[in-house]
This record gives sequence, C-alpha cells and structure tokens, in this order.
Amino acid sequence: MTTFTPVSALLGGLLIGTAASLLLWLDGRIAGVSGILARLLPPSRGGAAWRALFLGGLIGGAALFYALHGHAPQARAGFPGVLLIAGGLLVGLGTGLARGCTSGHGVCGLARLSLRSLVATVTFLLVAVATNYVVRHVAHIAG
Repeated sequence: MTTFTPVSALLGGLLIGTAASLLLWLDGRIAGVSGILARLLPPSRGGAAWRALFLGGLIGGAALFYALHGHAPQARAGFPGVLLIAGGLLVGLGTGLARGCTSGHGVCGLARLSLRSLVATVTFLLVAVATNYVVRHVAHIAG
C-alpha cells in the first residue's frame, strides 16, 4: 500500500473537477463514466465519437502517467481473482441500480447539489465500508 500524498491527491481532484466542469460547460453533458460507457455499447444516436474519445482519454491519460512514472497499480496480491471479478460485476450492477456511478453522482451530481446524487454517494460509501469490513474482518481475506 502506498502512503497518502496530499499534493498528488489535490492535483488529481483538480484535474477531475476541471474535466467534468469543461464537459458540462462546453457540451452540456455530465461526466458519468458508467453512463458514457453504457451508451457507447451499442452506440446511441450521434454520440459515439465523443464517448469513445472521452474514454480513450481516460485510458490514454492513465497509460501516459504510468509510462512517465514507471509503475502501474497491480491487483491485490493473494486476493482471489474470482472475488475481483465478482466485485467488478457487482459494481456494474450497482451503477445500473443507482443510475450512475461515483463520477456522475459523486463528482458532478454533488457539485449540482442533487439530492439523488447525495443519497447515491452516501450509499456507495456505506456499502464500500461494509464490504471492506466483511472481506477483511469476517471472511479474513487479506491482500
């Protein structure tokens, strides 16, 4: 586990907020990544190009960062792969039920003072805390 670095966290938050604000101000769209991906496959009318570019920018930006810094994050060592896959599928199910993800609700929705986004974000966080507790302290799965 790495140590908390407030400068990089602040810069990352500023970049995410700036990107979300620019997408809203310049194109009137919310930067909800799960919704952008869901509407790319299959493509919705007239929106495939910007969605592909947005998602490509996320992947390309991460690849550039890792290329410059020489290390990419690894999956948790010793953590069962089947649980990582199950967790990913449950996150996908949760974003569908919440009609959005942490970027759409937590970044964009809270900035717009959306009550629905506040409820969704609090729910995301509570489920994450409960899941972490169960995995580490009840099931004793370390990694």
